[in-house]
Amino acid sequence: MAEENAPSFRDDVTVELVKHSAADTDVLFAARVSTRGEQSLDEVRKDPERSKGLLNYLMRDRHGSPFEHNSMTFFISAPIFVFREFHRHRVWSYNEESGRYRELQPVFYVPGRSRKLVQEGKPGRYVFLDGTDEQHKLVTEVMESSYRQSYAAYQEMLEAGIAREVARSVLPVGLFSTMYATCNARALMHFLSLRTKSEDATVPSFPQREIEMVAEKMEAIWAELMPLTHAAFVANGRVAP
Repeated sequence: MAEENAPSFRDDVTVELVKHSAADTDVLFAARVSTRGEQSLDEVRKDPERSKGLLNYLMRDRHGSPFEHNSMTFFISAPIFVFREFHRHRVWSYNEESGRYRELQPVFYVPGRSRKLVQEGKPGRYVFLDGTDEQHKLVTEVMESSYRQSYAAYQEMLEAGIAREVARSVLPVGLFSTMYATCNARALMHFLSLRTKSEDATVPSFPQREIEMVAEKMEAIWAELMPLTHAAFVANGRVAP
């Protein structure tokens, strides 16, 4: 196998904001059109701090549509199994790299030492424990060995002239993929309510750690773009309106 195609291993994810049209004022002018008509556009030029009460009211009473008049596009690099969960959020827009049209690069996910390994309990009541040093060593060694073997098989088929869309079948879901994901704040809040675990949440959630890593990075970015909306989301139990 050529050196440039040697597998590499990651225990993190990448989330970058590509572009956006998202601000707290987007919620306010959309909400006030019902009572002020075209004059509601004046909200774009006003300090949204003066309307924190309205934002909180909309969030608390679940008037959700004003939170849809904005847009955020993220670049995400994460294991394929994260994307399989991500795509259950159907009001998002997605474009992912294709194994039919490009040779997939050998970047694979191996859990870091902080990732809890042992699952106990019944569905809906799972508890995850740290795992022993021996278990972490086993996971690392077995995963890296399996990844190397599967990618070598993939390369062997490509070199024999097999189509990429056929050869990719041997690659595991621990392979990293990349995509653009676009959403509005209401869709993002729904995603965060399910894909993060927080003591502030009215309804508990039990996300897989790897998609939670993506969600945490997205939330940090969104909190800077729409700080008042984010604060109202947290204050009202992290329930999407």
